[in-house]
Amino acid sequence: MILAAAQTKPTRGNIEANLSDHYRLIDLAVQNGAQLIVFPELSITGYERENAHELAFTKEDSRLDSLRKLAVENNIVIVAGAPIQIESELFIGEFIISPDNSAVVYTKQFLHEGEDEFFQSSFDYNPMITIEDQKISFAICADIDNPLHPENAFKRATDIYIASIFFTPNGIPNAYRDLQYYAEKHEMNVLMSNFSGDSWGYPSGGKSAFWNNKGELVAQMNDSDSGLLIIENRGDNWTSKIVKN
Repeated sequence: MILAAAQTKPTRGNIEANLSDHYRLIDLAVQNGAQLIVFPELSITGYERENAHELAFTKEDSRLDSLRKLAVENNIVIVAGAPIQIESELFIGEFIISPDNSAVVYTKQFLHEGEDEFFQSSFDYNPMITIEDQKISFAICADIDNPLHPENAFKRATDIYIASIFFTPNGIPNAYRDLQYYAEKHEMNVLMSNFSGDSWGYPSGGKSAFWNNKGELVAQMNDSDSGLLIIENRGDNWTSKIVKN
């Protein structure tokens, strides 16, 4: 199994530019044999609150067509984030786009302080996928601050827990502490993707990383590069490499 965490520098509110960046990184992931690529929180728009309504996607949004095409043609799962409008409610969400051309939605379950002014939380959209008999579940940012979230993933027999985040440099030590603890306690492999450039006027902390199911930090990126953290599992032994964009 080969997985890729993308570390990106979003252009605020510029969906076209951010999608172009997604396409480049997906191509890099495919060149490196990845079966899944995950992007940071709200990766398509950059992190937004006040402007999220005007940037929002729908579940069947035509702007996803190129991502769908890339997933199908390259047999890769693409996990990309956006504000998602479902009926009358707005969520911090991500699209999980599979090689069979399906796109399911995950919505953030636990919101940061202040996000509830603009977004709803929901436990209704919580898909799992399977790659090579490995059950994969998802988290977005503040989800990892609440121990109930990884505990619920463990109860669903999750093998790989994938977190898309937007953490500033000050928040990264806490993210590392918590994700290492969850990996060890729940015996889950943990992959984390973060921005490396400013978003919403705040710096991002980068350092996208992977922990194995013993809680060992296998690999991490630095705080400034954009590119991919590639993780490969051979015989239950994880190896890594970093590919700069």
